[in-house]
Amino acid sequence: MENRSYILAMNCGSSGIKFSLFSSDKLEAELTGSVELADTAESHFNITSRNGMVLVNYPIAHQDIHTAVKEIVSWFHLNRQHYPLSAIGHRIVQGGPEHRRPCVIDADLLNSLQHWAYLAPNHLPDDIKVIKAFRKQFPDALHVACFDTFFHRDMPDVAKYYALPSLYRDKGLIRYGFHGISCEYIMNKLGTISPAITQKKVIVAHLGNGSSITAIQNGQSVETTMGISPSGGILMGTRAGDIDPGVTLFLLKHENLTVTELDDLLSKHAGLKALAGHSNMELLLAKEENDTRSEEAVKAFCYQARKAIGALTAALGGLDVLVFTGGIGQHSARIRELICEPLDFLGINLNPKANHQNRVLISAKGAKAKVYALATHEEQIIASHTKQLLQQQTITDHDRTNH
Repeated sequence: MENRSYILAMNCGSSGIKFSLFSSDKLEAELTGSVELADTAESHFNITSRNGMVLVNYPIAHQDIHTAVKEIVSWFHLNRQHYPLSAIGHRIVQGGPEHRRPCVIDADLLNSLQHWAYLAPNHLPDDIKVIKAFRKQFPDALHVACFDTFFHRDMPDVAKYYALPSLYRDKGLIRYGFHGISCEYIMNKLGTISPAITQKKVIVAHLGNGSSITAIQNGQSVETTMGISPSGGILMGTRAGDIDPGVTLFLLKHENLTVTELDDLLSKHAGLKALAGHSNMELLLAKEENDTRSEEAVKAFCYQARKAIGALTAALGGLDVLVFTGGIGQHSARIRELICEPLDFLGINLNPKANHQNRVLISAKGAKAKVYALATHEEQIIASHTKQLLQQQTITDHDRTNH
C-alpha cells in the first residue's frame, strides 16, 4: 500500500470556514469542505471528494466558530488512518507588522498573535482558536501560518502609512491590506493564461461577504482598499467600510456607545445588513425590482466598488486587466454589469453574453481593458506555502540526524 501523507489547508473567513485536503507530493486536492456561518444561511457541514462524491452533508445546531471547528477536527481525527496529516496550513488574517511571511507556528508566534489581536478583534481571536484546536488534536503535524497581509508587504509608503504622528506606526497603526492570499492565487492564475499579463496594470476585485479591491503593478501590490483592518474599504455584508472619523466620534460622544458596542456596530450590523436588513447578496438581487431597500443596498455596493476601481486606476496610471473574484465577484453577472457599465471611459466594456454565462474572459472583443471572472482558491496557496516549509523542516531534521 502506498504511503501517502496530506496537507490540510484551513481558511477561516468572515462567512465560515473552508478547507481543502491536498496530497503532500503533487498538491492535488483530494477533498474540499466548509462550514457556512453566514448571516442568513443555515449552517451546514459538508465535505466533497475530488470526483464530486458527497462524503458529509448535515446541518449544525449552533452557528459559531467553536462548533464549526469541533466538527472539522473530529472528522479528520476519526479519518486519520486514511488521511494522515503531515502538515496543516492556517490562513491568518494578520500578524501585525512583525509577521507577514509564512512561518511555522509555535508558542512564541501564538503569544505574538494574542498581542496583536486588537488590530483585528473580529478575526484574529477566531484564527487563534482554530490553530489551538488543531494543534491539540494533531500535535505531530507541522502547523504553518499564512498571513493575508503578506502579498501587500511591499506597498509604497504613500499607500502604507496614515497621516498620523510616526509614533503610532510602532504600535502597528499602518495599512496592511487583506485578501492577499486570494490576490496571490489570481496573479498565478493570470500567469497561466498569459505570462505577460502579470507584468501589466491589474486590479483584483475580491467581492464577497468581505470585499476588497487591490491595484497590482508588475506583480506587486501598490494600493488596496482595506487598511489596518478588514473592516475598511468599500461597504460589505455587515461592515461599514470607510467612514468619516467624525461618525465614530459622534457615536461615541452623542450616542454614548462603548468601544465594544461601536466595534460591534461597524463590523456586524452595518453594510448591506444595515441598508437592507440582511447581508445575502443573492436575496438582495432577487428582490431588488420590488423592494426599495434591496435596490438601494445593491446600488450602494456597486457604486462604492466602481468608485474604488476608478481611484485604483488613477493610482496605477491606467488599467490593463480587471479581475472579479470571490463569491459575489465570480458568480454575479448582475453585480459585474452594474459596476462596469459606467466605466467605459476607462476602457472597460463587457461582452453581455460572456458575462451572463460566467465565462472566464467577459470583456468585449477589442476592449482596451481585459475583464475576467475567476474563481479564487486560497487553500491552494496556503497548501503551497505549507509544503515549502514542510520540505525545509524535513531537510533541517535530516541534517540534524546526520550530524
